[in-house]
Amino acid sequence: MIDVQSTPDTREIPLQKVGVKGLSYPVTVLDKTHKRQSTTAQIDLFVNLPHDYKGTHMSRFVEIFHKHHNSVGMREFLAMLEEIRTSLNAQKAFGSMKFPFYMEKKAPVSESAGMMCYECTYEGEVSGATDGTESERNFYVSISIPVTTVCPCSKAISERGAHNQRGIVKVRLQNKCLFWIEDVITAVENAASCGLYSVLKRPDEKWVTEHAYDNPRFVEDVVREVYLALKNFPAEKPFSYFSVECENAESIHNHNAYAFTEYKA
Repeated sequence: MIDVQSTPDTREIPLQKVGVKGLSYPVTVLDKTHKRQSTTAQIDLFVNLPHDYKGTHMSRFVEIFHKHHNSVGMREFLAMLEEIRTSLNAQKAFGSMKFPFYMEKKAPVSESAGMMCYECTYEGEVSGATDGTESERNFYVSISIPVTTVCPCSKAISERGAHNQRGIVKVRLQNKCLFWIEDVITAVENAASCGLYSVLKRPDEKWVTEHAYDNPRFVEDVVREVYLALKNFPAEKPFSYFSVECENAESIHNHNAYAFTEYKA
């Protein structure tokens, strides 16, 4: 059968990205407690397309990802992208995989167990010559962690109580060595006024309320504390890059509070 995608194109317009978006697929990722965790991901996969190619072979993206979906860590994700790149004779391959990551968390007093869900994303890029030379590789993990914060200003000026709100801390991390998503989540929660729980009995709710009140945090405080935690993260090697942002849905203002910073070694 005729291969239309491989026929020449005479418009001389290279395309930076072509591929598949929004592919929903079951995947298996690493889990610190259980070794592996099954979840469902939304996948985007692309390559660059030279000006003289009419199109790419879309089916190959899915075929190659299918070979790797039962074990998707950093090395496997980059290996998958490299296979896509070489299979399609491309100089670059890009990919992202967004998935819910589940972690069991016990309440602080009653130790009642429940599952917490965190949104995670893998992002990868491989590039190199198409003649078989070794390619450049970059890989990032992004995690969104919900937290609670108590306003230091409100606590300082009020005779009774202080306003609090739920915030979302987002971190984007680059590291060539293994680290656990669970450890990053714990570090971020410790930097806020308090973490969140799916199950809280009355003694737990009392503890959470008082713990948060004793640890008031502006968004600026949260971002700086997370920065310090990641800078000194107990991994085999420090992160070569990370960014931290926190956005609070303010409970007494008609706007959100926001802060952002990043680090590069």
